[in-house]
Parts: sequence; structure tokens; C-alpha cells
Amino acid sequence: EITLNTGPDEIAVCNLGSVNLPAHLDLSTGLLDMEKLRRTVGTAMRMLDNVIDLNFYNVNKARNSNFKHRPVGLGIMGFQDCLHMLRMPYGSPAAVEFADRSMEQIAYTTYSASADLAEERGPYSTFKGSLWERGVLPLDSVKLLAEERGGYVECDMSTTLDWDSLRSRIQRVGMRNSNCLAIAPTATIANITGLSQCIEPTYQNLYVKSNLSGEFTVVNEFLVRDLKKLNLWDEVMIADLKYFDGTLSKIDRVPPDVRSLYATAFEMDASWLVECAARRQKWVDQSQSLNIYMAGASGKKLDETYKLAWLRGLKTTYYLRTLGATSTEKSTSKAGQLNAVPSDGGMSADEQPKACSILDPECEACQ
Repeated sequence: EITLNTGPDEIAVCNLGSVNLPAHLDLSTGLLDMEKLRRTVGTAMRMLDNVIDLNFYNVNKARNSNFKHRPVGLGIMGFQDCLHMLRMPYGSPAAVEFADRSMEQIAYTTYSASADLAEERGPYSTFKGSLWERGVLPLDSVKLLAEERGGYVECDMSTTLDWDSLRSRIQRVGMRNSNCLAIAPTATIANITGLSQCIEPTYQNLYVKSNLSGEFTVVNEFLVRDLKKLNLWDEVMIADLKYFDGTLSKIDRVPPDVRSLYATAFEMDASWLVECAARRQKWVDQSQSLNIYMAGASGKKLDETYKLAWLRGLKTTYYLRTLGATSTEKSTSKAGQLNAVPSDGGMSADEQPKACSILDPECEACQ
């Protein structure tokens, strides 16, 4: 997610922070509370800028780079929590639209805050001649990318805020920081604050977390709340969630809309992750930590997913996460249809894996 220059005379350094999205969500509008966001982002950007001056640098090249360009990387966390609060499945057009509008609000307040600091403290030393001074904002850079490629960029370019006024102000007063936004992983701080990690979808609705302090059972509180309302939260449901690795797709007594809302990372199509990320990318001057989850990875799926990311103008992706081809046999202490583990793995003779056929055009090995 960090896209800063490192060369013979400079070592890139970027101070990171993240905005707690659920704490700023206005359920009445389905957007972020703009006034509250301005206060939070203004404080965050001031603190990150202070860190540049107060930090200890072991390497002079890092110090020189940081003082010359003053880059910071403000990101977000709790995106999945916001979708749960808004009753939006991650794999839906509504989630893509929320990713767009919420990131536009974050970007607008962040770039405004850096301009405020430039007016107060002065712009960073290499501002002259930069894209900022030339009036090129991240949204405009997508257009430059399309020109460079001769097309081949298909990205929604809609806006809702007054970017022309902000562009003019930045050209007039400057920017305190050469870079302002980067969506980084937030594993530790998200755990501390009880949020979902950065822009990650739910990995499992029930799992065990292990660290030096021991093992802890983590459960999706939004799901528990909904299941309690439906009178479905009981010992059998807990056993089912354990057996099915924290997923709801095979638990028939859970309503379809609830299963869709709480679909986990490997249950949704990877293209939705790319679509949400593409809507954010047009606002972000650096990049984002975008993990791709793929249950049945194949050459065809990989080709389609990464071509889509390229076509949408994404700068980077992060890890590709897939499921193992096999898993251990499970059993539970509670008997029941959903909890029983057949000794034959649940496959009849007709369902046993067949030998590869060269007549099957979908077979990856034969293409």
C-alpha cells in the first residue's frame, strides 16, 4: 500500500494511522458524519505530521526523505462492520457504492487537513512542480492513466463533493504532506478496538485466536445479535458454526438474507473485492492493502480477477489467499444432522472423484 520512492539518496518512510469508520457512521444517511470526520482527520493529520519532526531516525537517508517530502498514510478500519450496520452484503452494488462515497469523504477531509497545515506551517519542501501544485488530484491521475494506456481503464469517476474548490485552494496554499492516504493492514489496532481489519471481509464468523496470552474464541457480534432476534442462537447453532468453519452457507435454518449478509471471505466472488477497491483507489494518492480471497483458485479465475484489477486502475494488490484442497475430518460433541460426520466423507459411490477426462474443456490440466 506504500508507493513511495527509494533511491541512492533516500529511503522511503511513511507514518501510518487509521480512521475508525463505524465510529463516524451516520445510520440516518448511510454515510460518514462529515463534521465529526473533519475533527478526527484534522487531529490525525496534525499528529502524523508531528511524528515526522519528533521521530528518531537510525538512517540519515530516511530522515532526509521524511523531512523533504513529509509523507503520511492515513487509512481506514472497520469497513466490514459498517456494512453489517447498514445491512449491506460485501458482495453487492450497495457495498461498492458505500466504498466509493465513504472514501471520497475520507480523502476530501484528509487533503483539506494537509492544506490547512500547509497554510499554518508551510508546504513540504518539494511541493513546487508536484502534481498537487499542477492541480492534479488522485482522481485526475486516473484520467492520466487512461491517456497513457490509450484507454483500457474502466472506472466510475462520479463525485459528490466540491473538488474544484479544494483543487484551487491546494494550488494556492500548498500541501504539508506529499502523500496523505494509504490503506494499510490493521490487525493489531483493529483487535484492540474490536473492529474488522481495514477493508477486509469477514474471514470466519466464529474462530479461535491464539497468541502468547492463550487462546480466545472470537465470534461475529453482529451475527449473534441477528440470530438471537430470530431465536436461532443456541448450542446447536454454535456447534454448526464450528463444524462449518464459521460459515452459514450450509446451515439451512438460517434465512437466505442473513446468510448473504454474513457471507465470509471465501464465500463471495473475488470480483466484489476488486470493485470496492477500485472505487476507493481513485481517491487514494498511495494504494491499499487488498487481499484477494479465492475458494477454488484456477488459472481462469486468477486471470479474470487480476485483469479486472488492472482494468479498474488498481495500483497494487496484496496477498492471494486460497483454501487448502483437503481438510481434516471433524466431529462435534452434539449429535444432529448438521453435526454428524459420515465416515465416507459424505460422498456416495456416484459422487466419488472421477479420473481426468481430456474431453472436459473446463479441466485446467488439459488446457
